Amino acid sequence: MSRSISGKIKINSFADIVGGDDTAVTEVPLADLHEFKNHPFRVLDDEKMDETVESIKKYGVLMPGIVRPLTAGGYEIIAGHRRKRACELAGLETMPVLIKNYSDEEATVTMVDTNIQREDILPSEKAHAYRMKFDAMKHQGSGGGSTFESIGEAAGESGKTVQRYILLSRLTDVLLGFVDEKKLPIRSGVEISYLTEKEQGLLEDIINNTGVIISPAQAEKIRGYSQNKELTKALLIELLSDEKPKPRKVTFKGDRLSKYFPDDMSAEEIEEEIIRILDEWKDKGGQ
Repeated sequence: MSRSISGKIKINSFADIVGGDDTAVTEVPLADLHEFKNHPFRVLDDEKMDETVESIKKYGVLMPGIVRPLTAGGYEIIAGHRRKRACELAGLETMPVLIKNYSDEEATVTMVDTNIQREDILPSEKAHAYRMKFDAMKHQGSGGGSTFESIGEAAGESGKTVQRYILLSRLTDVLLGFVDEKKLPIRSGVEISYLTEKEQGLLEDIINNTGVIISPAQAEKIRGYSQNKELTKALLIELLSDEKPKPRKVTFKGDRLSKYFPDDMSAEEIEEEIIRILDEWKDKGGQ
């Protein structure tokens, strides 16, 4: 059964994701567990990993991973990359898993669904994950618009937001890295995703050399010149040297926001949610 948190995020239970059948849990050697092809999510030896390692040392692996057999032998991890790493750090030699005979598309959808609602996901991870799930669902016969909405429903985001992240996946690795580092706003990145690889390379050089942060308005102009086949490095430098208007700053008192957002939401999360709601309002014509 799925449940909702604060009316925002739809969380699927483990049974929902894996199909809810009676597949037996099997202990598999860590050496036989291999990373999912093009796995988009980071596995970091950070504080959260330390906590997972300590938990495994005390209680074992409480939730089995999900894997599927590989033709060449061993298993491909669908869910459980962080648990495998924690098992290695805890000194274990095996990990409990559910072995599923998933198709490529089923494996991709499950891999994304079991990771996408983590709190520390970077824009680049979300972009590549949504792209992978979109391609898998499209291969299964789902339509474009309905696919965006379906992906968004599973992740607690609008179809429009999903579509924007999928556009971000068309950025070069360097530009997408700038998005992660907040050197390039997401909305600017969406506009720039329409540029050719060569044109994106020109932008990489300019951002690296000048440290300029491209506003959404500038990015929209750049996209227009690109579509008209008029974009050059000299024109990019001219567009990005335009004097920017003074930024507007709007603040809200905490007590005014408390009735709309839970206490554990950070200021950054609240800002992102307000922008998302305003984007949806604008897409509907301001109605």
